[in-house]
Amino acid sequence: MKSLYIELHRDDRKLGSGTATLVANDQSSHCALITNRHLVTGRHQDTAEVLHSSGATPNSVVIHFHAGKLPGEWKPISLPLFRDDGTPWWIEHPRLGAKADIVALNLKWGTDVTKYPYFLKTTHDRHSIIVSPAEPISVIGFPFGLSSTERFPIWATGFLAQELSLMTPDKPTFLIDCRTRQGQSGSAVIAFRPSGHRKVVADKVRATLTPENIWEFLGIYSGRVNAQSDLGRVWHVSAIEELLAAAEGAMPRTAPPAAN
Repeated sequence: MKSLYIELHRDDRKLGSGTATLVANDQSSHCALITNRHLVTGRHQDTAEVLHSSGATPNSVVIHFHAGKLPGEWKPISLPLFRDDGTPWWIEHPRLGAKADIVALNLKWGTDVTKYPYFLKTTHDRHSIIVSPAEPISVIGFPFGLSSTERFPIWATGFLAQELSLMTPDKPTFLIDCRTRQGQSGSAVIAFRPSGHRKVVADKVRATLTPENIWEFLGIYSGRVNAQSDLGRVWHVSAIEELLAAAEGAMPRTAPPAAN
């Protein structure tokens, strides 16, 4: 329910698709949409090369939101990516700026859209479980624009490929080994544990068996390190927290029109 299908457009022309994720600190705080910077710019994050073969870059995004109280109802919302003066609507990371392949978009929420964000400051999506190299992680999104059914995402599962403790504030990313493909950029990455997990309790690592499913929101996927590798890069939740704080202080946009 928490991964949203998005389309990138140049006027009426669809250039590509991807994934976006809603995040909020808790149920009553500011909610923003997070996706990758390279999706909204239409350019390779490292080389700035235009991604579409026509040379076109997007000027709007269509987000397929949940609508109504029952699963399976959708409302596509079209948002311009640039203001009238040409400045972008998206919000970049407050410290890393254009170096970070994550951006936020603020929306003026109406009752016609149902929000299912990942909560960063509650135990609903973050249990502080231990995730070590070679343990499974899941990338939840839309490879090649495909869905499991309707606009529900596909789960791709791989493994954590490094120690999370090796991240630094200037490089808050980590590697996963997962067969991901185009369209999964912007996907939520979680550690899903249906029966048991490990966490630190009273300065000791303890394994716990639980009757319910739990998961740990780890970050936002941004693509493979190169076309020949299944190694992919994920922006850690700590960077998402900083980006959400920047979005909370940014100017809100006006209500968007519904997409055709």
